[in-house]
Amino acid sequence: MARALRAACGHDVIAVASIDEWLNICEHTPAAVVLLSGFEQAGDGDLCHKIQRLAGAKKRLPTVVLADAEEAGDVLSALNKGVKGYIPTNLSLDVAVEAMRLVRAGGVFIPASCLRATDDPAVARSPKTAWSSMFTARQAAVVEALRQGKANKTIAYELQLQESTVKVHIRNIMKKLKARNRTEVAYIVTRLQNNNNKT
Repeated sequence: MARALRAACGHDVIAVASIDEWLNICEHTPAAVVLLSGFEQAGDGDLCHKIQRLAGAKKRLPTVVLADAEEAGDVLSALNKGVKGYIPTNLSLDVAVEAMRLVRAGGVFIPASCLRATDDPAVARSPKTAWSSMFTARQAAVVEALRQGKANKTIAYELQLQESTVKVHIRNIMKKLKARNRTEVAYIVTRLQNNNNKT
């Protein structure tokens, strides 16, 4: 990530392995923005803790979160915690760099897709099932499409998403279900639904 950002923006990029490492060097580092990465969603407890620690640093910088999810709730949660930017991992590197430039200039960046999702009829009509509480509304809609055997391109078209976004959602769904592939996802959620119907 650091190498890609250096190449794309032409600025120095300092990669650190932990918040502690950053807090030890932040006072003597000419940084303008902090990028927190490696999170599935903004509701991650570890992320909340890290944002709070950054807020207490002697040198406080605008913080941008790089995360897999792009649900409106995740983005709003991050903004409420004090971050100035939220970049989903499915955005291009060029857009991510421009988002960080905007934050550096004093602006706030959120993905347009999360605003469209708030009144997206495809999300609104996704069925409520026994397993849907495990996922965000968008992930639940993707799971239902997987159960129906739909291809990524079809899912992207029906949910008005980029195909790369669908792949991110499927990766996160597989992680939550500990599934190895999309067929296992369909099998597991069908089994969950059947077990629920028996109770």
